[in-house]
Amino acid sequence: MVGADPRGTRSIATAAFEQALASARTWTMQLGDRRPAYDVRMLPERAAPDSSGRASLSGRISEAGAALRNGRKSCRDLVEEALAAIERDSDRLGAFVEVLANEARATADTLDAELRQGEDRGALHGIPVSIKDVIDVAGATTRAGSAAYHEVAIRDAASVATLRKAGATILGKTSTHEFALGVTTPQARNPHDPSRIPGGSSGGSGIAVATGMGLASLGTDTRASTRVPAALCGVVGLKPTFGLLSTDGVVPLSWTMDHIGILAPSVEDAAIVFDALAGKERRTAPSAGRSIKGLRLGVPDAALEETEPDVLSSFNDALERLRSLDVQISSSAKPDQLDFRNANAAGLVASRCEAAAFHRSRGIDRDLLWAETRDQLDAADNVLATDYIDCQRFRGELRDRMLMLFEEYDVLAMPTTPVTAPLVEHAEEYLLTLSRNAIPWSFLGFPALSVPSSTSSEQLPVGFQLVARPHAEEVLIMVGSRLFQLEPEGPPS
Repeated sequence: MVGADPRGTRSIATAAFEQALASARTWTMQLGDRRPAYDVRMLPERAAPDSSGRASLSGRISEAGAALRNGRKSCRDLVEEALAAIERDSDRLGAFVEVLANEARATADTLDAELRQGEDRGALHGIPVSIKDVIDVAGATTRAGSAAYHEVAIRDAASVATLRKAGATILGKTSTHEFALGVTTPQARNPHDPSRIPGGSSGGSGIAVATGMGLASLGTDTRASTRVPAALCGVVGLKPTFGLLSTDGVVPLSWTMDHIGILAPSVEDAAIVFDALAGKERRTAPSAGRSIKGLRLGVPDAALEETEPDVLSSFNDALERLRSLDVQISSSAKPDQLDFRNANAAGLVASRCEAAAFHRSRGIDRDLLWAETRDQLDAADNVLATDYIDCQRFRGELRDRMLMLFEEYDVLAMPTTPVTAPLVEHAEEYLLTLSRNAIPWSFLGFPALSVPSSTSSEQLPVGFQLVARPHAEEVLIMVGSRLFQLEPEGPPS
């Protein structure tokens, strides 16, 4: 049972935190006066490589939109289809913690009336979406996956308000790892094999998209929380550049690392949702399907270490497909194993210290928390301010070095997770393993995309992660859409 361990038990989370702190205390900076990197939003923007020859590509949101506009379906039809999927699978898989069925139907009817009157809000008009339960939805309860938190939101989070304005219909709140402080969501189940975890912390969002409970879901990503469930559930997960999408109305985990994330059935679907959230000046959907001939792709050798054979085989197959599209692929010595290890350690220390500060300010009762969550916060209480500052100083140094790497490459590629979905009973053992390849890019604020690659010998999804320089989301959409032009085959059995 989640959180049932007594306080005296030493958990894997405690050991991981102590190891991370010990690593942080051994670092030396190349520049002794290196300043802390508290904010990475002002990184320089770069344009995507010139490209042409857009191929036709249709995601499920585009298909649903076409059906709405030619009269084959109504907004109400889309909502009823999603609610039927929720009724069929949500309790079994633990996807939703609150379903707003009546509100969704009423919204759909209003949106249908608007279409009849010639008012069209755009690509998301009438599209049913779900929201992770650390993000406020007006009138719904925000629980953050915890018995220690229960607040009825009086207003929508900024991202939710933007989706509503764009015409999306909110279906309800999806389950999350407690306070988003983990990558397993152990109370939920993987839609491809219910004996396994869905990943986290946006686990419910991954389940919802994979099973047709809506056409997209809004999650968060502080260390890996959008891309890990996307990889394990077989959907697309996009983490944009840090600060590009507002986190106003999101229960904080880490103020300097929290991102809004998007989970969707296809790359084009994720691009459509991102465009609605980011504004007209950030349109990425037109990049879908463009030629990527000549694009420079780097594969960090360290990201392939200790990767399961099935995952590595899938990754290599995907690289061959990219070569067939005339992408220039080469191995990269950077980031190296030490960079990955230190980014994981520094990110763990910094994010948990900030989480502990939030919990203290809100007076949250730790006796009500899962043991894993409580142990991480307890450990963070004992971190020195100088340790926290050094983690942020290392962040600035690593950011500068990785920006230089993107002078050599247009995009980096690596397995999203080095393993497929673990069994539920072993979930805690994968606290650091699942997020290893994803954490550096949240820590640095660089945009990253996880796309389904193939399935393992056990028919479990495998994720392929792409990383670009800050503000180059369109490069991710270009590469991801050309490589994985997915036509969903329906919900997992």
